[in-house]
Amino acid sequence: MRRFEFAVDREHARAVNEVVADLRRLRVVAIGAAVLLGVGTAYLVWLDHPWSYLLAVAFALGAATSLFIGLWTPHRGRVDKLYAAGELVPAVVSEINGRGVLLLALVKLAKPSSDGPRYALVTRSVRTLPGHHARAGERVPAVTVRVDRAPGSVDLRQTVSAMPIAWGTRDLNVIERARAAIREVEWQLLTDNLDLAAKARRVDAKRLLLDPQQLPEEMRG
Repeated sequence: MRRFEFAVDREHARAVNEVVADLRRLRVVAIGAAVLLGVGTAYLVWLDHPWSYLLAVAFALGAATSLFIGLWTPHRGRVDKLYAAGELVPAVVSEINGRGVLLLALVKLAKPSSDGPRYALVTRSVRTLPGHHARAGERVPAVTVRVDRAPGSVDLRQTVSAMPIAWGTRDLNVIERARAAIREVEWQLLTDNLDLAAKARRVDAKRLLLDPQQLPEEMRG
């Protein structure tokens, strides 16, 4: 897995990193749900009916799950940890709209039993992209964020998103170093497939698998 190390600017990331903002919102919602379910559990126990105790158990389990998510999210959402765990990948601006830009990223998916890597196109709508020009084809180095499984268990069922390096640093030299660390063949593959961004955005799996036979020779191994 291709890693990229740099000193994460936490103050900058707190201000602009939309992944961190999403995790912050998730924590607030989870803690709120835990409180409401806890109150509901207490009320059902107070009712003192056989059916209310059954519901109370379900509410209590829901409260425990929500509380776990609320407490676990800050650990998972540490921005330096997210950047350290992700794989460096290329992304390009494919569309500019009133809300920001749409990124098209090339990510690697593979099962442990696969003969070789599988590549997919994923999209991400972003509101801010400091350190970059809002123009089609702009090269945006990013790292992967794997949503529904632990980072080490990579397979074709995993939901993967892209988090720009620019959300973790103000240093343009760091962004340029990350850009240079990605092979030109990968950048070119994305540029050649900009018209697939709309299709990748529509598919249910939130990613568009690429046919290995249509990949450049350097990416088939």
